[in-house]
Amino acid sequence: MSRTRTVSESVTIDVSPLTAWQAVSDITQMGRWSPENTGGQTTGASAIEVGTSFVGQNRRGKGRWSTQCTVTAADPGERFAFRVHRIGATKPIIPARIATWEYRFEEAEGGTLVTETWTDDRRWPDAMVKVFDKAATGGRTFAEYQPKNIRRTLDRLKSELESDAGLA
Repeated sequence: MSRTRTVSESVTIDVSPLTAWQAVSDITQMGRWSPENTGGQTTGASAIEVGTSFVGQNRRGKGRWSTQCTVTAADPGERFAFRVHRIGATKPIIPARIATWEYRFEEAEGGTLVTETWTDDRRWPDAMVKVFDKAATGGRTFAEYQPKNIRRTLDRLKSELESDAGLA
């Protein structure tokens, strides 16, 4: 049986699609919402566009790692996506197909429907993935683990953006 490679969660946020997109596509700020990512920094680019490379810093428990990512979609107010393709403890030096993260923004009653999707890009045998994932997550596969992280990210994003919108 083939493993689950994609999981998604959604939330409606009472802001415009462009406001939500601007927040999520500012990779320096993702650490404010994500339970694992602590932020990112572009590698030479000033604007986020397709092809922009950035390094993300991450943590899970005592574990710390960095990833190199490349933006694959940057459609203001509609879609933001990036591919994670290098990893390392302090520097992302090991090339590897890891994952793709995608955010879609759709007008909806009450604001914007934001959908976050994680796709497993690893081409490892399922048995190897299961062993690695359970060691890395404390007993679950990433497909079982990611929905909770995605939910926490979206709930925190909603709380902050709606709070900020209330101040305007």
